[in-house]
Amino acid sequence: MAQVQRANSDKTDNSEAKEKEPAEAHGQPAVDSDAENKPSVIRRHPIWIAVIVLALIGVGGAAYFVWLIFFHPYETTDDAFVEARSFSVAAKVSGYVAEISATDNQHLEAGARIASIEPRDYQIALDQADAQVASANAAIINAQAQIEVAKASIDEARAQQSSADAALQFARDEAARQKELVTGGAGSLQTSQQADLNLRQAQATYTQSGASITSAVKNKNAAEAQKASAEASLKQAEAQRETAVQNLNYTTVTTAQPGRVVRLSGSKGQFIQSGQAIAMFVPDDIWVTANFKETQLADMRPGQPVDLVIDAYPGHQLHGKVVSVQPGSGTAFSLLPAENATGNYVKVTQRVPVKIAVDEWPKNVAIGPGMSVVPTVTVRPRN
Repeated sequence: MAQVQRANSDKTDNSEAKEKEPAEAHGQPAVDSDAENKPSVIRRHPIWIAVIVLALIGVGGAAYFVWLIFFHPYETTDDAFVEARSFSVAAKVSGYVAEISATDNQHLEAGARIASIEPRDYQIALDQADAQVASANAAIINAQAQIEVAKASIDEARAQQSSADAALQFARDEAARQKELVTGGAGSLQTSQQADLNLRQAQATYTQSGASITSAVKNKNAAEAQKASAEASLKQAEAQRETAVQNLNYTTVTTAQPGRVVRLSGSKGQFIQSGQAIAMFVPDDIWVTANFKETQLADMRPGQPVDLVIDAYPGHQLHGKVVSVQPGSGTAFSLLPAENATGNYVKVTQRVPVKIAVDEWPKNVAIGPGMSVVPTVTVRPRN
């Protein structure tokens, strides 16, 4: 009986071993039912897990703050471009183009000639103005001569009037004496009558001298009026001459400041109107306008150093400084500014233009408006 029980026990052990063999044969360990029913760590310690997560977030935020303040004191943007006050070069007078002295993209100094217009018509206008000036000067000289003649006539008439006045006084006295003599019986009637005749002649002579003075004064006044008219004509002629000289100078189109000629459109023989553009001009005075986000301006101030890289010439490292920050976003000064007071509002981070001056631009490359730049502003001093 003991042998039979031992045999049954061996069969049971063999069957259990066979049931475990397939799992072990596939490399899978035996699963403990108690382990399957055991709860996870998060469920067992939720508070500790939350504390650990918050601690990690705090440490990460502090690390980022320290990195931002002490190890990365910069603000940068890729929304930056080269700017310049470009303008069109236009002719101030009409005419046919006689010569184009510049070419596309050529650099010119201040006062250099870009083009010239046929000056013949304007030279004729200047000659006519010179003739009018000369005629006005001659009229002034003639009027001045008439004034001098009138002054001499006035002096002569006044001298004659003085002489006539003396003669008149003598004639009055003589006529009075002759009358007394005739009344006393000592004089003759004929002598008295002759004295009266001399008195009337002296009176007429005195009256004529006064009229001569009046006529000479009127002639003088007329000559002075002619002189004033001639002087006014001279001013008008000089103004016309100045206009003619200016128009003649305008036939030469020159540069007002150093820069480059861009998009030259004029050509020899072309007729252009006054005010018609013949080229665009880009001055040498250029700068960088960087459109930073408004959230980047907290520590940005004028005078802070800037490192710049031009996309077209990445090998040239440029340096400059912040000149100014525009008092308002770019959209506020656009042609059609945003109307946030109407309709639904969605807050959008605005861009604010910042003007950056470059210490020295590269001399061997062409840099102009619209070229992309990446500026990096040091907004906090590095420790």
